[in-house]
Amino acid sequence: MTQEQTIPEFFTGKNIFITGGSGFMGKVLIEKLLYSCSELSKIYLLLRDKKGVRSEERLQQMYSSPCFDRLRNEKPEIFERKVACVSGDVMEIGLGLSEEHRAVLIDNVNIIFHVAASVRFDDPLQYAAKLNLRGTREVVELAKAIKNLSVMVHVSTSYSNTNRELVEEVMYPPHADWREALEICETVDEHTLRVLTPKYIGEMPNTYTFTKQLAEHVVYEQKGVLPATIIRPSIVISSATEPVPGWIENYNGPVGLLVASGKGIMRSLYTNPDLMADYIPVDVAIQTIITAAWHRGTKKLKPTDDIPIYNCCSGSLFKITMNEVVEMGRSLAKDMPLDGMLWSVGGNLTTSKTWHYLKVLILHLLPAVFVDTLLRILGRKPMLVKVQRRIYIANLALQYYLIKQWTFVNSNLVALRSSLKETDRAVFYFDIEAFDHRKFFYDSLIGAKKYLLKENLDDLPKARAHSRRLDILDFVVKTAFYCYCANWVMKIEVVNSAINSVINCIFY
Repeated sequence: MTQEQTIPEFFTGKNIFITGGSGFMGKVLIEKLLYSCSELSKIYLLLRDKKGVRSEERLQQMYSSPCFDRLRNEKPEIFERKVACVSGDVMEIGLGLSEEHRAVLIDNVNIIFHVAASVRFDDPLQYAAKLNLRGTREVVELAKAIKNLSVMVHVSTSYSNTNRELVEEVMYPPHADWREALEICETVDEHTLRVLTPKYIGEMPNTYTFTKQLAEHVVYEQKGVLPATIIRPSIVISSATEPVPGWIENYNGPVGLLVASGKGIMRSLYTNPDLMADYIPVDVAIQTIITAAWHRGTKKLKPTDDIPIYNCCSGSLFKITMNEVVEMGRSLAKDMPLDGMLWSVGGNLTTSKTWHYLKVLILHLLPAVFVDTLLRILGRKPMLVKVQRRIYIANLALQYYLIKQWTFVNSNLVALRSSLKETDRAVFYFDIEAFDHRKFFYDSLIGAKKYLLKENLDDLPKARAHSRRLDILDFVVKTAFYCYCANWVMKIEVVNSAINSVINCIFY
């Protein structure tokens, strides 16, 4: 092992084990490895049977994703040749591996990417602990048994220490003893645990951040023992360039706001307009993960070695406020309207919780009830109240992150990309500062239309015409409402004037 190697050279002939490969980040990681480090030997992907579909079938379904279009077009058959499914479950003891599969991994694997995690904020503590905490312990135990391990990369989150305003690239004290936390989650009954969860997780906002922070300590205890590294991405969003600009398959971060606002169904968001939103494109996060694996894996492990931590976030390199995100989204939605808009693009941000809830009642719930009533009358299935309920629940879960500001230090990240060799820079250098905000969000909106909403871009002229009609309707409704209010106020003044005249006549 030597850092004279380029990144593709480091991965040449290596066998890689990946958890969470079927997720958003996992797919992009697999695609990037196969595309840019094509001489790797094998990728072993941990997959479980799901909803009656066997893991092998899930692997083929996964490869049909548009995420792999570039790979299918430019390097056909590489996926089938180099990706092998290993049946198992990260939530199970021993990762649910058979003895045969475990032996294969121990004998052959050189690199581990532990990406699997539950990213839902409202998961019960028992579930989050099994997946995020115990799953990490089981991966670490496997890593310790592997004969020729070059590096293990653990993917955490920048929000694992939300109780601190300044988050540096260091290991902070644990919020609890991770072994004790696991024992409690495995022995206490579900109802009791649910009742005790708010008190047990303390100042942490949810079970996700609590278990992810403890999982970091499971890995960090192995410093000097395992060649490990910890990556803390912030909110991972659409791709900037790879595998295609705007690739997305979930509604996390600003893309969800763009879609909800673009459909005309979200008119209010409780947040600070000046809040610096920290987002990281998925391809930048994956480039960081691969580069960190190379950086640690090309060094010989010493007993005194620390475990490097990278805050994979925009930090001070790429600043954008919540107000800028919303205004840009509103502008782009006018140029690139979504199909089937229910109302014109609008809404705004507010720092008043009372005013926000009042607007949710008047502008979200009441119109939803009205539309669903019309749908029932027409014999169609009502759906808007259900959608608004989901938006409301999602906003509640995100509220903690929309009103609080953190400062993420990413000096290790900057140093990591600076260590790239000249030959690797064109493929693995992540130039966050050079992002064109408007182009990035434009690509993100196109990606949302194509990959999330399954819209045909050829229908854009129809969508624009529909958007213009809704703008006119919105103007007419607002004008009528303001005229009614003005008329009501004038009537009150006339009534008051008449009452005053009567009083004057009687008493004076």
